[in-house]
Order: sequence, then C-alpha cells, then structure tokens
Amino acid sequence: MLKHPIRWLAGLGAVGALVAATATPAVAAATIEPYFQDSTLAVGSEPTVRSLFLYANEPAVLSDVSVRYDYRSLAGKITVAAEDGQTCTTPESGVLVCAEPFDVVLNELPPLGGGIYRNVTKRVRIGLTGAAQVGDSGDVTVSFQAAGGRQGSYTSRVRVGEGVDLIGGPYTTVSSKPGGKFEVPLAVGNVGNKAVTGFVAVFDLPYSIRTRDRFSNCLYSGDHLVSCQFDEEIPVGTGLAATLNLELAKDTYAPTNQSAYASFMTVADFEDLTRVREAVGARTARGSGPKLTLTEAAGTMRQAEQADQTDVYPSNNDTGWTVKVTGRNGTDLAAIGATLKGRAGTVVTATVGFRNNGPATLDRTNADFEAATHTDVELPPGTTAVEVPDNCWLRQGTRTYLCASEMLLVAGQTYTVEFRLRIDKVIPNVKGAVRVNAPCECPSGGSFADDIKPANDRAAILVNAGQGGGSGDGGGGGGGGSLPITGSPTSLLAGIGSLLLVAGACGYLLARRRGTRFVA
Repeated sequence: MLKHPIRWLAGLGAVGALVAATATPAVAAATIEPYFQDSTLAVGSEPTVRSLFLYANEPAVLSDVSVRYDYRSLAGKITVAAEDGQTCTTPESGVLVCAEPFDVVLNELPPLGGGIYRNVTKRVRIGLTGAAQVGDSGDVTVSFQAAGGRQGSYTSRVRVGEGVDLIGGPYTTVSSKPGGKFEVPLAVGNVGNKAVTGFVAVFDLPYSIRTRDRFSNCLYSGDHLVSCQFDEEIPVGTGLAATLNLELAKDTYAPTNQSAYASFMTVADFEDLTRVREAVGARTARGSGPKLTLTEAAGTMRQAEQADQTDVYPSNNDTGWTVKVTGRNGTDLAAIGATLKGRAGTVVTATVGFRNNGPATLDRTNADFEAATHTDVELPPGTTAVEVPDNCWLRQGTRTYLCASEMLLVAGQTYTVEFRLRIDKVIPNVKGAVRVNAPCECPSGGSFADDIKPANDRAAILVNAGQGGGSGDGGGGGGGGSLPITGSPTSLLAGIGSLLLVAGACGYLLARRRGTRFVA
C-alpha cells in the first residue's frame, strides 16, 4: 500500500506529473508525443501493467484512436493482452491492435501544468511465456493512430530477469528548527529468496529538506538529493544501513511536520524508469565527493555477468522520515494591485496577484493538487474582462474572479496573473480590488489562514485616477511573475530525461506560469 501523498514512483501517472514541468512553445496544431515505459519481467511472476502516455503542447481531443503493440522481436517469449476490456485484434503473431472505446482528451496535467497536456490509453498486461529465459531481451514498438492523420510511435525495451524482493527500513521521526541539521537512517533489506546484487535509492524530499553532501554515487538537483546507486550485495534475510546528513532550509515554515521518503528498486527497474533520459540529457549532477556506503556491506560487488533483477513485490520498498520543525517561522502574503488608464474601448492589462514576503516559504504540496491559497480579483466598475487567466473562475453572480495559486509559494517570489480588461466607460478614480487569502469552498479550505500580516492582504485596482480618460494600453502594478521553469526543451519527451530523477526537487517544479483563455 502506498504510504505517502507524492508517489511519483507509483507509476507513469506520477512520472508524467514531473514531465509536465517541461515547457514547449505552442504551435498551430498540437504536437502529440507518445511514451511507453520499459519493463523488466521476472520468470514466474505476475504480468506487469503498462499504458501508452500521450503528451501534447496544447489541449487536444483524439478520436477514433487505435494503439498497435508490435512485440515480434519477442514473439513466443512475451504476451501482450488487454487489461481494461478494450476491443483488440491480433493481425499477426506478435502484434496486438486495440481500439480505444472513447475519445482520448488531453488535459493540462496537475499539479504542474506548464502548457503540457496528457492522457493515457487503456492499459495492457505484459507477461512471460514458458519459453522465456533469464537474459532474453527485445523491443515493443507502441504506435497510435487517430482521426485527422495524427499518429506517433515509441519503442520500449523489455527484458527477462530474475525476481527479488527489497524492503525499506522502518519509518522514523526527528526534530529540527529552520536552518538546522539532522540525521536520518537509510535502511534496506532483502526478504526474497535470491541475493540482491546492486540497487538504487530514489528520494522524495520536500522543498525544505536539503543536503550539503556530494557523494560520487548519488545524483543531485541543486541542494536536493535525488538518487543514489549502490553496488553492494544484500544476501537473503539481511539488511544494510547508512546515515544521511540532512538540513532544513532557513525559510522552512514552523511549526510544521515535513515528510520525506526513499524508495528502493533494483538497478534494472531504475533503468526501466529512467533510460529515456540518456537520449535527451538529464539536468542532474553527480556528486564529486566520497562514495556513500552502507555499514553492513561485506564488499561483495555486482558482477558483470549478473542477470537483470526486478522487484516482484515493490509495495514494501519505502522508508520515510517525519521531521518535526520547531520554533516560529511564518509567512506574509501581500496583495499586489494595479493602476490602469485608458479611453473608452481601450483594452488594458492588469497584472495583479501577491508576493510572499516571507520569512517562510509556504509549501502545501499534496496529492489532491490543492492550491496554497486563493486570491479574489474584483473588476472595477465600467470594465469587462476579455481575457482571464486559466487558473481563475468567476464567482457566480459577482464581478469577482477567484484565482488558485501554486502549491509552493517561495519566500521572496512574486506570483502574478494578467487580466485583459476593456474599459467600457470612463469613470475617474474607479476601483476594483485584489484580496489574497480569499475564502474558497475547497476540500482543504482553500485559503491560508495564518498570514502574519493580514493588513496587506488587500490592494486596489485603480482605473483612470485623477482624470477623465487617458489613452494607450495601461499596465498593472507590481510586475514580477511566478517562479520560472528551468529550460525550454523543443521536445515534449525531452523533459522526461531530466525530470524523472527530480523527485526530491519537485517542489521547485510545482510553480509555473499560467496560461490565459478568451472569455469575450
């Protein structure tokens, strides 16, 4: 059973959430790119379930979709069968063609958005036949066709290995103040019936938890630990352990509890999840310091002839830590208004929102994709919104839009949106309003109730101050923008390579620029 909310290792669904932070310039027609994860299957184990993921750089609806699975290079060794009851045919040995029963609608991917849209096709089961042997390997080419000539393909690798069973160590609790250092255990065991020869720890650390160590067998994104690969053997019924030195960022909110996790996987399973990054380049850095070693390792190293291994019971692979953050370190969100001017009929841009004045970052990252706070934007009388940010909705029966924020609001950063307003009638000194921490009928409450300086939660949107009408396109006050995305790959899948390994730094990726939609 999955034990914590951000389970990016729970399957490609969460992996896709990381891919969503990749920004691709919009074009006239949506570019559709498929992705189908590699697999390592164990002799005698249950089939694995996979889905074809489709990514686009703008919203898209695919009709009359069919998916073709070509596994002729492994014919007689593997089976591919429908998992979700879709209608499939086998035009030849080693080929399965399945028709999607409904349109495939590509929606913007929460929590990251960023102009990436995604959906999945119906699932299939990939299993082994009695003829499969450890060491067998081949390709599965997965292609799709849809109405209008849309099509694409992706070639995935399938290997036959031996089954093992890793288990994560017990969950522990520690305490620290913002900026403080602490230690946590990293423990893994082998509860299978074969020795595990080499494994990987993949970390899911929140924004607040950092490390200064730079081990040569680990990957990092900034000060965040991403993954560590170990060559040590774990004999059956034994375990290994190490101690990690971590620290809290100075802008960690306090008091609060911070949860962190590590998940263990075989080398082959890790390669299946991340091999695509080799083709596109990963934006993670390998440490240059000493090697991180496990205290009970006997020095047995992974042999080159060793068979690929896959974990047949991955549900028990996690370990985790709760960090009780002590002291007081709050957050001040200050509203940003705008000053506009223009003649009747002019369309002006109001750049409004708020700034996190700190001293603490507000991190509300969760699996429900709930915003950290909400902001009301009340339109000034005499104006009409002609373009509205896509994270804003009109409150029924009012002239006020409710806007959802990111889940991560970094101290010192400004988060603004742009409303395009048409001045229908010149009314000197007319005012609207921006109110951060606005109420929302959301499952988690929707607003930040503990702002340390609520007096600056409101700001004005002022139109044509002190005059009977101006000219030109007026601008909003405050400036700034949301936390920028790093990089701008030209391929939607280019983001997979770098982002699959950034579980520990996912907080940085949660903030992104919002788009706009036309409403009038």
